[in-house]
Amino acid sequence: MKRIVFKFLTLTVVISTLLAMSACGKLDVVADESTKSFDRLLDVANSLVSKDDMNGGWTLAAPDGEANFIWSWDYSASPQHDVMLAFNAEPFVAAGLDPAKLPQDITFMDVMDTGMGNSQSIMVGTKLGKEKFDGRATPAVAYKQIIKEHRSSVGYHSALDHYGVNLGDGNLFEWAKDIDTNDKDIVFVLEPAPFIAAGVNPNKVKGWVFAKVIVDDANGKPVEVDKLLKPFNLK
Repeated sequence: MKRIVFKFLTLTVVISTLLAMSACGKLDVVADESTKSFDRLLDVANSLVSKDDMNGGWTLAAPDGEANFIWSWDYSASPQHDVMLAFNAEPFVAAGLDPAKLPQDITFMDVMDTGMGNSQSIMVGTKLGKEKFDGRATPAVAYKQIIKEHRSSVGYHSALDHYGVNLGDGNLFEWAKDIDTNDKDIVFVLEPAPFIAAGVNPNKVKGWVFAKVIVDDANGKPVEVDKLLKPFNLK
């Protein structure tokens, strides 16, 4: 009887270990593959990537110049957010936006505050942490810092076969897992609810698509949600 119990306990330990390794492996797939695909994105979008000294990071600009994804190289020095979207506010104002009705975590700015080539801009984003990094990391290394220090901020969107950085409050920056086969290489994603509450007609925001998007809920089940999307095919 003792031998049977011992063998049972040993088998239980082995199974538990394998399950834990499997779970880690699933996490590593997103971490490893998203890093590879982001490296590929940086190669393809090289002309769209530049330093953003104002926000202490790197900027990947939309081909139409109307939006930027910005990620910090040093969280201890980031003035406001570590990952963010900055985009032209004019289409939102034209669609009915009253800036005074935006929540405090959405920043409405003049061009002098953002460095963008538009008269007014909006910024959404989130603070990841307070980690200090030595030197000014390259765009690829700065992304790897997100994976290393804040792994939960990066996810996989199966419906579009995209990886994405969570910018908080339903806002995201996504890129294709395989940029060579996907027709939506990058997508700027906004949660429309606060803009609608501030007077915006989401169907009239020029340059953005108001659409239903399938995402996984907290239980991993697919659900349909509203999003404002700015997609681009870079190839």
